Amino acid sequence: MGNIYSHSNITFNEQKSRYEMSVDGLIVFANVRRQGDVLYVDYVEAPPALRGTGAAGRFMEGLMKIMRKDKLKVVPLCEYAALWLQRRPEYNDLLSD
Repeated sequence: MGNIYSHSNITFNEQKSRYEMSVDGLIVFANVRRQGDVLYVDYVEAPPALRGTGAAGRFMEGLMKIMRKDKLKVVPLCEYAALWLQRRPEYNDLLSD
């Protein structure tokens, strides 16, 4: 089905070039592009029904664990991802220079 990587409940959908997490049958996702060991996070979205539930934050937490495990750096182009990372200095080591 195009899922080549799974961490907890986050999977990578190769066909859509995005990481996905299913929550109550709804999908939180991040559209991404990878160049070498750098992952560009173009866009993070949670369905309206999940907004305010912390689902996007849990997704970002899981995604950063994947980035750390895979030794990737992150460039958050999405405003949500950039603000989320800005508020969590424990992930500063994952930010690309």
